[in-house]
Formats: sequence, C-alpha cells, structure tokens
Amino acid sequence: MTQTLRIDFVSDVACPWCVIGLRSLLQALDAVGDEVKAEIRFQPFELNPNMAPEGENTAEHVQKKYGSSRERSDATRQAIKESGERFGFTFNYGPESRIWNTFDAHRLLHWAGLEGKQLALKEALFKSNFTDQRPTNDPDALADAAAEAGLDPARARRILASDEFAAEVRAEEEQWRRNGVQAVPSVIFNQRWLVQGGQPPHVFEQAIREIIAGTAREAT
Repeated sequence: MTQTLRIDFVSDVACPWCVIGLRSLLQALDAVGDEVKAEIRFQPFELNPNMAPEGENTAEHVQKKYGSSRERSDATRQAIKESGERFGFTFNYGPESRIWNTFDAHRLLHWAGLEGKQLALKEALFKSNFTDQRPTNDPDALADAAAEAGLDPARARRILASDEFAAEVRAEEEQWRRNGVQAVPSVIFNQRWLVQGGQPPHVFEQAIREIIAGTAREAT
C-alpha cells in the first residue's frame, strides 16, 4: 500500500550541497517507487542573509567565512563539481563566480508552492545560479527561472517589485531556526526524522524505508 510521506527540504539556492542533496533524495524516491507518495515542501534558509547587493567573490567569501585556505576551497569546489556530474548537474565555478543574497528567490519559491511548481522552480534556480552563473538577486534571472519552471514571468516580476510573500518567508525562516536548523540541506521526514547534508541516495532510501516500515527510531 502506498504511504504518503511529507518531506520538508530546508535549503538555500546558494548552497551547492543542497543541489546534491536534492538530486540524491529524488533518486532515492525513484528507487522506492510506488511504495511512497512524496510531498516535498521547500523551506527557506539563507546562508548569507546580510549579503550586500553586489555579492561577493565565491572563493574569497568561503575563505573569509569558514577560514578555508585557497587550496582547500578549490578542492571542495572540485569535489562538488564531480558530485554534480554524477547526478547530471553542471557546476560552472570559475575565478569570477560570486555569491548573492537569495531572499527574493525564496519569495518566488513560496509563490511557486502555492502554484504547485516548487520543485520545478527550485531546479531552475539551481541551474540559473550554479550552471548559468546568474545572480540570485537579479530580477531578470529570477523571472527567467520562473518561466523555465512553467510559471508566469510577468507575475514573478510583480512579486519581485513588491514585498509580497516577504513576511511569510521571514516567518518560515524563523520557524526553522527555532526548530534547531543551523545548516543545510536539512531534510525532515513527516516532521519527525532528520537527515542532514548532501547524503548519497542509499542513505535517504534507507531512511525512507525505515519510516514507512515503522522501524525508524531517531526523531528530531
């Protein structure tokens, strides 16, 4: 018998491991097949809520924020690229890559959830940011991603030109912070069980199978 599974995927458009985590989760759900009817809800988390409008160079930002050496940062980005390739996703990191504020992207994702197109927009935003290297706070890039996801780009532009859904996104961000989410991706199943990080598919698959079998023990 098919079981319904709520999945809250807490993540940021600026998080490369969130791309890996999502692709891995989707592969795990494919493996489980008809045993589960998954309802994925993308929840907002900003890695850099105070980022200036002009953004920051990715390598410089990582070194400053995490204290990583240039060599270690380069090695991490190479590992991300290789992981992306295994899941059919292209990370086009370069010396001029930048990190931007993502609040407006989260506002569009909230709207997409009301339209039943969150997954499509999430994937379009990941592609726009990491593959096409377009700013996550640029209205043109965001409207193009909305169109790619099958949403009305004119409606997207009206949202971006206003404060629509800003209060909702801030409230959701605060809720997840109160719930203890401090890193992304954080994937919560049925509002009880947590899998954190860009885990391989078998980790997500095992968690899902244990949950639907009633044998999962570790709750958030």
